[in-house]
Amino acid sequence: MLGMGLGVMALIVVLSVMNGFQKEIRARMLGASPHLEVVADGGRLENWSLTLNTISHHPQILAAAPYVVGQGMLSFGQSVQGVMVRGIDPLLETAITDLSNKIKAGSLTELRSTEFGIVLGSDLARALGVRMGEKVMLITPQGSITPAGMMPRLKQFRVVGIFEIGMAPYDNSLALININDAQKLFQLGDAVTGISTKLRDIDLAPKVATELQNQLPGGLYANDWTHQNSNYFKAVQMEKKMMFIILSLIVAVAAFNIVSTLVMAVTDKQADIAILRTLGATPRSIMKIFIVQGVVIGLIGTLAGTLSGVLLALNINTVVPFIEHLFGVQFLAKDVYYISELPSDLRLHEVLIISGLSFLISLLATLYPSYRASKTQPAEALRYE
Repeated sequence: MLGMGLGVMALIVVLSVMNGFQKEIRARMLGASPHLEVVADGGRLENWSLTLNTISHHPQILAAAPYVVGQGMLSFGQSVQGVMVRGIDPLLETAITDLSNKIKAGSLTELRSTEFGIVLGSDLARALGVRMGEKVMLITPQGSITPAGMMPRLKQFRVVGIFEIGMAPYDNSLALININDAQKLFQLGDAVTGISTKLRDIDLAPKVATELQNQLPGGLYANDWTHQNSNYFKAVQMEKKMMFIILSLIVAVAAFNIVSTLVMAVTDKQADIAILRTLGATPRSIMKIFIVQGVVIGLIGTLAGTLSGVLLALNINTVVPFIEHLFGVQFLAKDVYYISELPSDLRLHEVLIISGLSFLISLLATLYPSYRASKTQPAEALRYE
C-alpha cells in the first residue's frame, strides 16, 4: 500500500509542479508578447486600418493595436548591444500586454510621439550601464545612400523607463519606442509591421488564427502564440511525458510487490485453499478471494497516494519553504533562477488518469496469483499435511 501510495503521490506532485512551471513561463511570455499577430510579407503592412477593423470584429478578439518591429544596436559610452526594437502605441499597449505592470522605473506613457523616448529591459540597461534620463544612441541597418556609400541611421533616444519581465529573451534584448518614432526610424511612412491582438481565451488561439487567415487577403498571415513558441512548448510536453513514464515505474514496482505478496499468500495458504475446495468452494470463488485482497491493497494505496498528492500539490508553496527553513537550504536561488518559488497547477483530469491507471495496474497484478490459487488441487496440497 505504501509503495502504491508513494508512486501515485510522486506522479501527482511532479506533474503539478511541471504544469505550474509551464503556466508561469507562459504567463511571462504572454506578458511581453501578444496572443496573436497578423503580419504582412516583407514586414510592411499598408492600409493597416482596414486590417485592424477586420480583426477587431472577430468575437474572440478583446483588443488589437498596430506595431512596428525591427533590429538595431544600442550604444552608450563604450558599450554596444544588439536589440529588438518594438514600436508601440503606449495607450493601446496596456490592453494587449502586461508590460505596463512590469515597469520598474518610469512609465510607458512617457513614450510620446516625436520626443524619442525609449524603454529598456532591466538586463539590457544593466549591460549598457545606462540609467533613467540618460541618452543612448540607436543604430538601425536601414540607412541612407551617400557618396561614401550606405550609411546606417543613427538617432539619440532618452531612457524614460526600465521594465523587468523575468525572462532573459525580453529583459536583455527588447527596447520599446513610440510607434510614430519607429515608423520614421525604419522609414515605413504610414505602414506598420503588423497588428498585435489579445484574445478572450488564449487556448483558442490556433482556432482564431485559422479563422482570421481565411478572412484576410493574400500576403497577410496570422501567427498565434503557440506557433511562435512551439519549440519550447513541445519540449515541455515531451518532458512531461517522459517524467510520467519514469515515475509510473514506481507504481509498476508497487504492483509487482502486490504480485509477490499474493503469490506468497497463495503458497502459505495452500492447505486452507484445499480445505475450502473439499468443502465445495469453486475455483472461481477462490480466485475472487485473492482478487479482492489485491484490489483492496491497490485501492487503499491509490486513495492514500491521491489524497496525499493532492494535499501536497495544493500546499507546496508552504511545504517547500518549511523544508528550506528546516535544513537551511534554498532549492531555487533568487540570484540564479527567475522563478524562486515552486509553482503548482493541479489539474483534475491528470489526477483522475493517474488514479485510474494505478488502480488498473493493481487489478491486473492480482490476476496471475488469483488464477494460480484457483488451480490448487486439494489432494496435492494436503498430501503432506
